[in-house]
Order: sequence, then structure tokens, then C-alpha cells
Amino acid sequence: MVRPFGSYIAKVFAYESTLLDPIAAPLERVIIWLIGPAALRAMKWHEYFRAFVWFGVAGAALVFSLLKLQHLLPFYRLVGKDLLSTPMTDDLAVNTAISFATTTTWQAYGGETTMSYFSQIVALASQNFLAGAAGLAIGIAFIRGIATDGGGVLGNFWRDVVRALLWVLLPLSIPGALILVWQGVPMNLHAYTSATTLQGAPQLIAQGPVAALEFIKNLGTNGGGFFNANGAHPYENPTALSNFVEMLAIVMVPAALCYTFGSMTGHRRHGWLLYWVMTLLFALGLAGVHWAENADNPALARAAAPHTFATSNSAWTGNTEGKEVRFGTSGTTLAVVATSNGATGSAAAMDDSLSPLGGGIAFFNMLLGEVTYGGLGTGLISMILAALLAVFVGGLMIGRAPAYLGNQIGITEMKLIVVYMLIGGLVILPLTAVALMSPAGRAGLTTNLGPHGLTSVAFAYTSSFANNGQSFAGLNANSSFYNYTTSVAMLAGRFLLTLPALALAGTFAEQRRRGITSGSLPTDTRLFAVLLIAATLIVAGLSFLPLLCLGPVAEHMMLWP
Repeated sequence: MVRPFGSYIAKVFAYESTLLDPIAAPLERVIIWLIGPAALRAMKWHEYFRAFVWFGVAGAALVFSLLKLQHLLPFYRLVGKDLLSTPMTDDLAVNTAISFATTTTWQAYGGETTMSYFSQIVALASQNFLAGAAGLAIGIAFIRGIATDGGGVLGNFWRDVVRALLWVLLPLSIPGALILVWQGVPMNLHAYTSATTLQGAPQLIAQGPVAALEFIKNLGTNGGGFFNANGAHPYENPTALSNFVEMLAIVMVPAALCYTFGSMTGHRRHGWLLYWVMTLLFALGLAGVHWAENADNPALARAAAPHTFATSNSAWTGNTEGKEVRFGTSGTTLAVVATSNGATGSAAAMDDSLSPLGGGIAFFNMLLGEVTYGGLGTGLISMILAALLAVFVGGLMIGRAPAYLGNQIGITEMKLIVVYMLIGGLVILPLTAVALMSPAGRAGLTTNLGPHGLTSVAFAYTSSFANNGQSFAGLNANSSFYNYTTSVAMLAGRFLLTLPALALAGTFAEQRRRGITSGSLPTDTRLFAVLLIAATLIVAGLSFLPLLCLGPVAEHMMLWP
């Protein structure tokens, strides 16, 4: 799918003719007319960034208002019962509003016990589209900055968002949602169903317009679940096929953007190199988690506890705790790696029950900075920033000019690259330290202390900063402390990272592109791919290796005598 979708996206944002033009173009003209002249003016990087920030602020304010007023809006009460058993406090409303406006969809609440249907659709699902479209627009603007030959403009934010919605997200989400309905995902406005279990206990079965939220949460790399169990709930993810379709939706557009990048810059070989580097990292993570989750637990073996599930299903071996029987270990492994790499916290299993190394790989995937497919637009930016660092370092090592696809890398550019690389450590590590030193932070560790507790806290802030949304459920994050501090991490991951990235795109856009000469470091060779992977791993290792050693690695070592 990379080549057809990547080529299509390049045509959409180059304003070339596509098959959807007869339907989407008239709608675009109406929306552009409603927005006014601001949607027609070419923007420099600071104007583009300012529009992006205000769009996010407006989205968060809208979600916050709807959540606080949901008791006055439709579908608040169902079956004569009060739907909300979890109160929508101010700190929870702030956290939820920021999480959906930043495509993090970090959830400190259970959807079926906290949100009305109106809130799920009008407040949350709409932000999955709007915030996802804004992220894609940022990615396209960054590509334009590298591809532009002088002039300093990156396009128009408002028009890019409209095209991302009408030409990309909506056309894919409608058939995608119908596929999920075919597989058994509910799409209705029915009241919750009262039932009696075989044991005679009463049960309230939640349902609702699930399919409308489910596909776009994956396609837009959002991840928020209609239900508390997220993608592990049978109404969100009923079958192995639905699991595969949802995981494919996560990586499809971010992977295709590699081809879009190659097409828009005129360097398709380099675009394919970025894709294959991403895919290699993805495959290594997949193999690592699969091995970790299929390995026997030595601590259980010492206790003479059998650790294989007695069934004819060969997928069930190793660590079966917290995994859904309809997916098996292999389907769960695919979900863990796809979601942790793809900035989409659509968990299909209990992440807290992963083996130390399995959970550690998911943790490390996020610490890499979304370089493996990543979020909608933002993942490609992270990979290109790593490529720029590799070009600079590699050029110094062999005496080549520090240039990237005809753009010169000077002092200003390197400062912006370094700032981008350092922001993650400067946000995640202090927040983790504050949480572990404060009584309010430690109070959230209701299940595990020690290395696993450290991983749980650090995982929460990493997931928030990476705009991912996954969590180790052993951490009780629905408190004022975690609601506000994770909000800080989400805002930093969305806006602090975008600032140097767009500034860098702006400096490239101001340059006159130079031809690639024999003095330039080749960026489409296997040697450069190795250099790019090394730069990516070393940068993450320098910042986070002690944290990984004290968390997942130490926990793994504790399993052995």
C-alpha cells in the first residue's frame, strides 16, 4: 500500500487531480469560503505554527466544554440509570480535552462509565479527525520545507487540514468502519442492555456508536477507546481479522508518507530507504516482543508451575496472562509493536501483564521518538531529523559537506536538530523523578513497586509525551497529580517538538537548493541506512539507557536466581 497511498497523498497536497475531486472539491470550496481569506494565504513557518497551536487550543476548549456540560446534552441517561459512575472532575476534563486535541487520547477514565454517546461522538471522535488532520498537515508542511527552492513558505495550514480531512481521513474511515461493523463492532444509539449472567448476577452490557470511533482512532494515530478495555474489548476488536485491519490502519498512512516524501522532494530512493529503515526497526521489535512473550517465566518454572496453556491452539505459549484468547500471543505481539511504534495507544491486551522485556521493548519503541512509522506526519518528521543528524555526523567522519537533499546543514539547522533531540529527555525524566519523589506520585502505584513501578511511571510520561496513550494499568493515573502532569507531557510532545521542526523546515525553505555533488554524503545507500539506525539508537540510548536498566532490564534480571 505504500506506493499507491503515498503517491495519492502527494497528489492531494500538490493540488493535482484525483478521483475524489468531484466529491471533495466542492466541499473544500465551501469550507474555504467559510474560513475566509486566512485559508488562501501562503504561510511562513511561524504563521503555520501559530495556526496549528490555536487550532489545538480551540479543539481542547471545545472538548472541555462539552465534557463539563454533558449532563445537559443528549444521551446522558440511558435505561433509566445514570450513565456516569466516574465523575467528570475539572482535572479529568482538562486531561481528556488535551489528550484528544493532541492525538494522545491518554485515558484516565473508563469510556462506558464516564462518557455519554454525545461526548464520545461530538467531542472525542471529532477530535480524532481534526487533530489527526492537523498532524498530517504538519508533516506535509515539513516535507514542503525540504522540497521548496527558496521563498520560505510552507503552504496554508487551514487548507492542508481541510484536504487531509476530505481527501484522506474521511474516505478511508467510512469503508474502514463498515468493515468493522461487518466483523461485529456495534454502531447504534441503543440503551445499555440489562442481562443476567449464568451465575445469576445482573450485568449491564454497554454498546453504542463504537465503529464511528474505532477506525479513525487507529487511522488518525489517536488510540482512545470507546470502552475502558480499549482494543481488548470484544465490541471494539471482535476477531483476529478486525485486529489485523486495525493494526494495518495504524501504520498505513505513516508508512506511505515515506513515498510521499520521496515524490515531493524528487528523491524517491531516499524515501524508500527511510521506509525500509522503519520496517527493519519494526521487524526487530516484533521479533523481540514475540520471543519475550513466548519464553517461559523462570520464576514460575522454579515454583514448579506449568506455564503453557493446555489447548490445541499453538499460538498459546509462554506468557499468557493479560492476553485475549481470540488473538493469541502472535496477534497480541503484532498489536503491541504496532501501537507502541505508531503513536496509537489502541491496546489489544493488558500492557501491564507483558513480560519485562516485552513491555521494555514497547517502552523503548516510544523512547525512540516515533521514528518507526510513528504518528500521522510526526513520525516521518522524527525519522528525517534522525537522518539529518546522521548526515551531519557522517559528513564529519569522512570529510563530506553537511548537506541533505540539496539543503545545507549549518549552525542554525544543527541547533534546531539538537534542541528537537533533547526535548524528550528534558520532559520525561524530570516528570518521572518528580512523580517518584512526591507522595502524590507514589500514591498511584497501587499494584507494583520496585522496577516495575518505575517502569509504570516512566511509561506513563513517555506515552503522554509521544502522544501515544498506552499505559500500564497498575498505575492509578486518575488523580489531580497525574492528570495535570501528564497533560504537561502531552502538550510538550505536541507543540514543543513541532516548534523546532517547523523552524527547521522554514530555514530550509529559505535556502536555494543546491545540486547533489560528489562532495555530498550519499543518502540512498545501505551504508547510510546503517548510519541512520545507529544515530537513532545512540541518541535514545544516551538519554534513556539508565532508565531502561533500572526498569525493564532490572525486572527481567529479578526473574533469575
